[in-house]
Formats: sequence, structure tokens, C-alpha cells
Amino acid sequence: MLFNTLLFLVFFLIVTITYYLLPHRFRWVWLLAASCYFYMYFKPAYILIIFFTIIVDYCAGILIQNSTGATRKLYLILSLVTNIGVLAFYKYFNFLVGNLNFLASAVHAPQIPLLNIILPLGLSFHTFQAMSYTIEVYRGNQKCEKHLGIYSLYVMFYPQMVAGPIERPQHILPQLHRVNKFISKNLVTGLFLMAIGLFKKVVIADRLGLFVDPVFANPHSHTAFDLLLATYFFAFQIYCDFSGYSDMAIGAALVLGIHLMQNFNMPYLSKNIAEFWKRWHISLSTWFRDYLYIPLGGNRVSFSITCLNLLIVFAISGLWHGASWKYLAWGGIHGCLIVGYHLLKKFRLTIKGLTYFNWLITFNMVCLAWIFFRADNVMDGWYIFKKIFTTLRFTYSSNSIMTSKEAWYCIIIIIGLMMGEWRLRNSSEFTKRKKIIITCGLGIICYFLGIFNETQFIYFQF
Repeated sequence: MLFNTLLFLVFFLIVTITYYLLPHRFRWVWLLAASCYFYMYFKPAYILIIFFTIIVDYCAGILIQNSTGATRKLYLILSLVTNIGVLAFYKYFNFLVGNLNFLASAVHAPQIPLLNIILPLGLSFHTFQAMSYTIEVYRGNQKCEKHLGIYSLYVMFYPQMVAGPIERPQHILPQLHRVNKFISKNLVTGLFLMAIGLFKKVVIADRLGLFVDPVFANPHSHTAFDLLLATYFFAFQIYCDFSGYSDMAIGAALVLGIHLMQNFNMPYLSKNIAEFWKRWHISLSTWFRDYLYIPLGGNRVSFSITCLNLLIVFAISGLWHGASWKYLAWGGIHGCLIVGYHLLKKFRLTIKGLTYFNWLITFNMVCLAWIFFRADNVMDGWYIFKKIFTTLRFTYSSNSIMTSKEAWYCIIIIIGLMMGEWRLRNSSEFTKRKKIIITCGLGIICYFLGIFNETQFIYFQF
């Protein structure tokens, strides 16, 4: 079920109203049932995979807490292997086999048949959230959850189970236990955030996709100028698409009295690449920091090992986004950019005081790296990148993107978004009345200018 559909609006209203009408002891049952229905709307059979990992991790949490020494660590390893194994099978099996077959063909070895596997929706997200639970129980930061229903809801809470934010158990589990009374402020602010998210998705992201998708689908038939413009359009498309989903997820949860973590913080205003990754997909960045980078040694080891750790983390982060060499290339580029930034800091070559210049360099590096993320494959990405820098002319043909009035409208809307989002984000200064007016205004704009063709959110594929 997509947030940008009339069906979700009906679903949201029914779930929310019923939630507050029910006694507290029945609310978890209702939310869990609603979350199951929400997920099963995409493909019912795949909910069995989630149930399997839920049972494994629920039992692992209890066994970890009740054990000591090597046995305790063994239960953690079994839990992690199960989660990573399920993720690896559905997401990476055919990718691995395809590459092995490529190597085998060079020596005329037998081919391994590919499997007809469809990636379960949001598998990477709820797998990482489940792994957070057993790791935190093992570390002693979270007591095991003995209520199977509450733990299941922690993994399957419908607003964020498909594309995050990836939450920690110590933040969400206490909220699922407490009695949430209806608070009008939560309702107004939640709907306010949902309206902002819907505007980003249907008015900006999906409209930008009308220009971006044809260019990246056939880059060889477009001019370098169009390729460059489509690259920058995609930067805002993916931001508005993903942050729009996060806004709607946070808003929907807030209406129920449940607070989710912030996932984006104006990332395109970052003044260096390290700051960008503190602002972009915050829940995933902090996940990799806490559960991979720091256990590898973080910055407590030698500088060369720290750089290696950063490259490993970003390479894995790239593969987390998809089983493709293009995602590995994108992750590798960001890993190199981060290492380069730390090298400049180490030798004190960073430029301080030139805020605008630092922002401009960072913004352009991030946008150009998106080429490999969005291209169909690494070769197309390299072709686009090379053509932009070797044949760029500020002219366009009769079928250029810039001949479309809608493209200019998108540019104006993007400028307005970047100027107005910060103020909307700092909405604590807004009265409830102002938020209601803005919410209604955004709803009207979405109705008349939005594209409601049930376009899937980009990060659903991960």
C-alpha cells in the first residue's frame, strides 16, 4: 500500500480512529493486524519471511539475556546469521550467481541456474531494525522483550517498516507499551508533516521523474546538457521522494502518539561530505556507524586503518542499496570522498570561512555521484559522467528538457522548496491554527498539481 494513494488515506483514517477508540490492552493487536494488512497488500506470501525472522529474533533476545559467556555470543551470531542469510538469499543470490556465471563462461565451465526470486518489500529496512534489537540486548542496552506481540509490532509498525526510519529498540519499545492518549497537538503536527511529505512526493519527485526517467533510460540519445540537468533533477527527485516518505511515516506515527527519529536534516546544505552523511538518511548512517564502523575500530585505530574502515562501510552501504555494481560504485565514490575529506583535515588543507564555496563543492560532488546510483548500470553511468565533462555545451535541441514549461515549473518549485523547507521544519514557532492552514493549503496544491499515478517510492526497492 502506497502513502500517495486514496486507499492509504482510508486505511490511515480507519486505523487511527479505531486505535483511539480501543482500550489500551487491545491497541497493540489492532496496530499489528493493520501492519500485517498494510504489508500483505503488496505480496501476502512474503509476510511469512517476516514472521520467521521475528520468531528467531524474539527467541534469540530471551536466550541472549538468560545466557552468559560464549553461549550468549553464540545466540547473537545465530540471530545475525539468520537475518543476514535471509537478506543475502533474496537480495544477493542472483547477483552472486550472475557474476560467477560470467567468470565461468570465460573458462567454459557449467552455468549455475538463476532463481526466480522477487525481493520482499522493505526487507533491508526491517532486517536491520531486527538486528538492532538482538545487538542491543547483547550489549546490555535493552532488556529482551517478552511480549511477542509487542516485539512483532516493533519490527512491523506500518508507517516505517517498508522504508524506515530504522529505529532502535530502546526508542520504540517503551512507546509501544505506554498508554498513548489522544493529543490534538500530535494530530495537527502529524498531519502537517504528512502534507509536507505528500507535497514532496506527488508535486516534486514524481513530476521530476517525468524528465529524469526518459533521459537515464536512454542516455545515448540525449545531449550532455540534458544529461547534466537530469542529474541535478534526480538529486532533488530522490531527496523529495525519500524524505517525503520519511515525513509521512513520522507524521502518521505521531498521530498515534509514537515518535520516530528524524531521518533527514536539509542534507543539500552541507558544507562537507562528512556533514552530508550526518544529514542524509540519518537512521541508516548511524546504524552503520554504531554496528559496523565502531566495531571495526572506528577512529580509535591508526589513520590508515580508519580510512580502510570508512571504505569498507561505504562499500557495504552501497551494496545495501541494491545487488548491483552501480551501487557498489556509488558507495565506493562516497567512501573515497570521505577518505579524501579526512586526508585534507589531517594535513590541514580544508578551507575554512568560505561557507558558500564549501557548500557548492559538496553539493556538486553529491549530485554527480548520484549518476551511478540512478544509471541502469556502471557503463551507462560512466558514459553519462564522461559525456558531461567532455562534450558539455550550453545548447539544447528541440526535444530538450529545457523546452518544456513543466521543467521550468519544477525548477521554480525546487527553489521554493529549498527556501521554505527550513522554516517549515522549525514548525515549533507555528501555532496549531497556522499548521492547519498550511496543511490544507498543501493538500489543495497536491490535489491540483500532484501526479497520482501510484508511483512507488524509490527506496521501496531496497
